Amino acid sequence: MVTDTPTGEETPFDPAIGPETVAELRSLADRYPEARSALLPMLHLVQSVQGRVTSEGIATCAEILGLSDAEVSAVATFYTMYKRKPMGTHHVGVCTNTLCAIMGGDEIFDRLCGHLDIGSDETSEDGQITLERVECNAACDFAPVMMVNWEFFDQQTPESAIEVVDRLRAGEPVQATRGARITSWREAERVLAGFEDGLVDEGPAAVGPSLAGLAIARERGWTAPSYETQAGTGRAGESKAQAEAEADTRRAESETVAEESPADTKGGKGDD
Repeated sequence: MVTDTPTGEETPFDPAIGPETVAELRSLADRYPEARSALLPMLHLVQSVQGRVTSEGIATCAEILGLSDAEVSAVATFYTMYKRKPMGTHHVGVCTNTLCAIMGGDEIFDRLCGHLDIGSDETSEDGQITLERVECNAACDFAPVMMVNWEFFDQQTPESAIEVVDRLRAGEPVQATRGARITSWREAERVLAGFEDGLVDEGPAAVGPSLAGLAIARERGWTAPSYETQAGTGRAGESKAQAEAEADTRRAESETVAEESPADTKGGKGDD
């Protein structure tokens, strides 16, 4: 069974956006030279309060930023991390992109669908788990990968994935493979909005294959080149300022060449 509502439809279960949330939304807008740059974290904050991006959330963000509802809605419907349907307590995303699929991601996703009796972007009957088939999680060295509230669960099997889900549904403590202990999707959304939860240093951040290149570099004494900000000792004694100026010049030259290409110049192949 699936708990669901049509896209954008308000439900009695959407908590209202109160004065405290409005104040936090405004504080996010104040962090940026251009206030509209705060829209992405503001939408994450709306989700942390309402469990999704509601019409009320869109209107509130639009009013604070001086945008139209349509402009905010365009962003909220473009990025897949913004949800228009009510979410469960936990979001479980199974990577089924190429490498993870080959290593068993498709099987993990299919087994979870059967175990929870739901499909992608659907929520379990108890409201605990929203399952999603996701694109690359940028953790190919740990394939197949599953994420819970955007925390990594590496090298999963159908059995281990089901165990994680069952522990979450039972309210048992669950620790990510690389990262903090699992709280809830709404709490994770608040962190994405820019409000710390105090768990930033909890759990390992990089392990195993991710550190192989660093280990080789240390064994062989390799270091990355660097530019000195004053009298530079980088490439041919070049300073950082000189390197930036050279990059700007090259970019300007390439743009000039593009503007003067035969396709855009009178008499070129593109003219009739």
